[in-house]
Amino acid sequence: MIEPGTGTRQDAPPAWLVLLLAVSCGLTVANLYYAQPLLAELRHTFGIGEAAAGGVVTATQIGYAAGMLLLVPLGDRLENRSLVATLLALACGGLVVTGLAPGFAVLLIASLLVGAASVVVQILIPFAADLSPDDIRGRIVGRVVSGLLFGILLSRVFASLLAEVTSWRAVFLISAGAMAVLAVVLRFSLPRRAPKTDVHYGQLLRSTFAMARKHPALRHRALYQSAMFGAFSAFWTTIAFVLTAPPFNYTQLGVGLFALAGAAGAAVAPLAGRWSDHGHGRRLTAGAFVLCAAAFVLAGFGAHSVVLLAVAAIAVDMAVQATLVSGQHTIYQLDPSARARINSVYLGTFFIGGAIGSQAGSIAYHLGGWTAVVVFAGALPLIALAGMTRTRV
Repeated sequence: MIEPGTGTRQDAPPAWLVLLLAVSCGLTVANLYYAQPLLAELRHTFGIGEAAAGGVVTATQIGYAAGMLLLVPLGDRLENRSLVATLLALACGGLVVTGLAPGFAVLLIASLLVGAASVVVQILIPFAADLSPDDIRGRIVGRVVSGLLFGILLSRVFASLLAEVTSWRAVFLISAGAMAVLAVVLRFSLPRRAPKTDVHYGQLLRSTFAMARKHPALRHRALYQSAMFGAFSAFWTTIAFVLTAPPFNYTQLGVGLFALAGAAGAAVAPLAGRWSDHGHGRRLTAGAFVLCAAAFVLAGFGAHSVVLLAVAAIAVDMAVQATLVSGQHTIYQLDPSARARINSVYLGTFFIGGAIGSQAGSIAYHLGGWTAVVVFAGALPLIALAGMTRTRV
């Protein structure tokens, strides 16, 4: 492909760099999910109820959404290597405070900071898109996103297993060390990426919100993914309560092993990228909505069957990954000079939906048990599907 404005051909990024970006995304985004399988442990440590414990996940996702809207646009304004290193250093500090938190209020504040700093992931994904030729961009982004999604899914396994043999605090302290290492590695390994704009911060933020007004496809895709991530978050925030209660009575180790089932769904991300490259993104998205709704029907029948719950977990994760990758393929074509800002709107809305899903799922479980959770979460992809029938994206 001829790179615009240069007359030279843009080559595909080297495999080692794609792998580094994928691993970095996975390790960083995991910070948002370590708490999900540990909610029972947090309840015991701080003497809180189910809805309050779910607030830890909600606080992290609110911080992430705020970071998406306020920090990620800087990816178009500042040299990315320094920005990435700074955010990773902040994440490291927040994780240390989380691991040492003496009280629940401190834990919530630290969770907000960790969530906000972990948006480095959404600077690295547009970075990968910029490095890739148009004809294989969906494939490369799919590979990087697969690392992100493995991080989401395996974070629960890691957190559960480590908490089983040590304590929940060790999970966050070890992740703090990983963020420190990543800050150094990425600072010296990433190629230099020149800023795409020199406008001041206030104007940058205004231009970010202007992207949503300018591009209907961005608004629609952001809302679709918000609904899907709300369903995803409701499932994974409450499933630990289900598995640690009768009839399962799983230990923390059992919860971690269950989370391995969901990891199988990450394999769909590169395939979703290929299908999107070939123009099948809309059909893929519609199919994913149907799959997600069906998964929650299955989950409703799985209250006494871990096999049905595991199949539902795989289906939910596959559906969310498929819509995420196809959505990013669509929005990255809207304005190549503003990918970080476009991504901040997309993922900011995405995580607002996740925060709502986490908290609403916790409340639904407290009020009506697992049945209330699956009814609430299963309705979300159907709402998105209904909205999609009114658009062309």
